[in-house]
Order: sequence, then structure tokens, then C-alpha cells
Amino acid sequence: MAKVLVTGATGFIGNYVIEQLLAAKHEVIASASSCAKAINTAWYQNVTFIELDFNKLNENENYFKYFQSPDKLIHLAWEGLHNYKGEYHISQNLPRHYWLIQNLVQNGLNDISITGTCFEYGLQEGKLSEQTPAIPSNAYATAKHLLREKLTELFNSYPTVSFKWLRLFYMYGMGQSPSSLIPQLEKALANHDPVFNMSGGEQQRDFLPVEKVAAYIVKIALQNKTTGIINVCSGEPVKLKDFVQNYLQQQHATIQLNLGYYPYSDIEPMNFWGDNAKLLSIK
Repeated sequence: MAKVLVTGATGFIGNYVIEQLLAAKHEVIASASSCAKAINTAWYQNVTFIELDFNKLNENENYFKYFQSPDKLIHLAWEGLHNYKGEYHISQNLPRHYWLIQNLVQNGLNDISITGTCFEYGLQEGKLSEQTPAIPSNAYATAKHLLREKLTELFNSYPTVSFKWLRLFYMYGMGQSPSSLIPQLEKALANHDPVFNMSGGEQQRDFLPVEKVAAYIVKIALQNKTTGIINVCSGEPVKLKDFVQNYLQQQHATIQLNLGYYPYSDIEPMNFWGDNAKLLSIK
């Protein structure tokens, strides 16, 4: 069994990743910026929790020892995801996340899995594979892309490091941000609203439930045969309005969809989904 450090432990994905690791009997070192949120989770008593605020990194600290010398890192942490266009992703998040991972590697860590984003592909349409060039078009995606490039260069000096970059597409499930589509839909249903306002719904996306995303993240992190960029996706394009209708059917709920109320996003292409062949090749 492995000792796995999970950053961003109290986030949407982090909770599910930790539950998956514990179910497989791995030792978990969980980290987040505040213990106050972690202490209320179902997994808190079953992990070693070590608080880390990215605003307070100590340049004199050996973070590999600080985190009790983990075998593997699953790095989910990232601040300020409410605003993809915020320049702080580049000016603040990028340097400090790079510095932390560099510190961990220099002090002994050699197995790293980091979550990236499908937004790294920018405004390119269609089926996107790991070989599709990254052309990020917002600050968040640019910061993630630059982090991967900088780490790839760093790891040239550490050839024993196993590096996996997981490009996540669209996920949904319990614990998602209240501003996301499904929580907004559930709120409208709970309020017995007569209509649900949304975009035109013609855009095609690639959706997975968060439980499945977490299972893929853990599966990727625990192996070393398949490395580099890995799309974490369904491989199937689904129109947004169809996704909403399917969800309503599964919930045995009805509400009138007010299509076209919101404009289409200016940071996403109309139609894109992931190629999951590399993901499915992992045994």
C-alpha cells in the first residue's frame, strides 16, 4: 500500500479521491488550507491531516519531510477557480505551486500526478487528444499550461520522477460549486420555479460524474506505466440541453427550460470533447 499526499483535500474532487484511496486501503496524507473544513468530512478520522496555506509557504521548509515523506502526490489544489480570467492565476498561483512541487522533488518525492484542465486546449473544436497542441485562452488555463511546461523542464534533471498530468473535462456531482449548472438546476427544482434559465444548450461537452473522475485519478496516480498528459473524460460529446434533460429524467423531475436566456461562454468553443483512448489503455 502507498502513502499518498492529496492536496486540495477538502475540494469538490478531493473528497472523492480520498474516499477512493481509503477504500483501497492506502495511507492518506490530506492537505488543505484550513483544518476547520476538513474536520467535518467523513474521512477526517482516517487520514493524517496537515494544513498548508499557499499564501504562507516557508522557503526554509523541507516540504517532503513536512508531509511525512509520501510515496506519491495527487495535486488537486488550486486557488480562485471562481474566476477563470483572473490574472492572479499566472502572477500568484503559478509561481507558488511550481515552487512547492520543486521543493518536494528536490527533497525526495518522485511520483507526481497533477490535475490540469481541458481549457488548456483553448478554443479548438472537435475531438481533442493529448497530441492536440495547447492553446489556452484564459488566465487559469494559461497558468496550468505554463506549470506543466515548467515542471516538464524541471523533471529533465530528475529522470526518476514519474509525472502524470491529468486534463479534466466536465464533471458533476454532490458537493459541486453552487454556481455550477446542476446545483443551479436543483435549486430551481427545490424552489418549484416554473422555468430554468440557461444558454441555448446547443454546445457539446464531455461529462463524467465526479465519482468516476476520482476513480480515474486514483487509477492513474497508482500506476507508472502510462505518464505524461492524460485526458480524463468520457470520450462522448453531449449537447448541454440533452445533458440537462437526461438529468431531469433520472431525477424524475420536470421544469421548463428557458433556452437562450444566457449567452454562450466566450472562453469555450461550441463543440469539443476528449479523446479517452490513452485513459482507457491504463490497466
